[in-house]
Amino acid sequence: MSRRETLQRQVLIVSTLRKRPASFSEVSEILERESELNGYNFNISKRTFQRDCQDISSLYNIEIVYDNSIRAYCIKYDDHSGLSEKMLETFDTLNALKLGNTLSEYIQFDNRRPKGTENLYGLIHSIKNRLVISFTYERFTDSGAFTRRVEPYALKEFKNRWYLIGKDQMNGNIRTYGLDRLEDLEITKQKFLYPEDFSHEQHFRYSFGIIIPDENKPEEIILSFDSIARKYIKSMPLHISQKILLDREDELIVSLNLCVTFDLVVEILSYGKHVKVIQPQSLIDQVVHSLQSSISRYSDTN
Repeated sequence: MSRRETLQRQVLIVSTLRKRPASFSEVSEILERESELNGYNFNISKRTFQRDCQDISSLYNIEIVYDNSIRAYCIKYDDHSGLSEKMLETFDTLNALKLGNTLSEYIQFDNRRPKGTENLYGLIHSIKNRLVISFTYERFTDSGAFTRRVEPYALKEFKNRWYLIGKDQMNGNIRTYGLDRLEDLEITKQKFLYPEDFSHEQHFRYSFGIIIPDENKPEEIILSFDSIARKYIKSMPLHISQKILLDREDELIVSLNLCVTFDLVVEILSYGKHVKVIQPQSLIDQVVHSLQSSISRYSDTN
């Protein structure tokens, strides 16, 4: 059995037990049915199933245990972290795509491919092995390229682009680098100590996107969405801190605990007339200024 089939089988086990507890025989029946539908070989022994449960715990941080009181397997702990959910989502997609041979007749992909993804493997290697890297970097806002020597800490995906988080050895600051602006990657043999007090989740805790403000403190941001945007915001929250304050057919009001950044302003503007900023005033001013600037660009053409 291929590694891919093993991973897909494990994802199916997780999705089954997330719905309800099940005995080994019930899980086996579901695996057998999926085998017939999708052309896989998911038939396994109880020993293999127990090994799968151990692998699921280490891969996805999801703990599956046997509950004697109901004589069934159930999920005792479910991480629901971004990484595990992304992996499960990816395998769900792969499962769906395997159903047809002539995918182009039914599926249209976004052909825009961000630059820099060819460096992902090398960056993951350097992060795992604590190896300093050097590269040439060019900001969108600056002219000219600069050589950087960085201690790589983590990778982050945002809006289908990848970013590297690491400490610039020149000034000691933790910075975010877009992979699409990173060239001539070199993995050195120099080791570095990963800081015990650094967490990429905490680093971006109060940020929407990849901008970390130097001085801004998080604020309570309240947004009002109309009936058109309401379901979109409920089905895919803007941020992990999102809380629903009011939910009616004609309006959804949510609160977010975030720093006001350029990325956040751009996201709000993307909803056009379907959103209104209620607070803070600083965010209202930035959104209004951006809208007025856009209108003036059109006025200049008349």
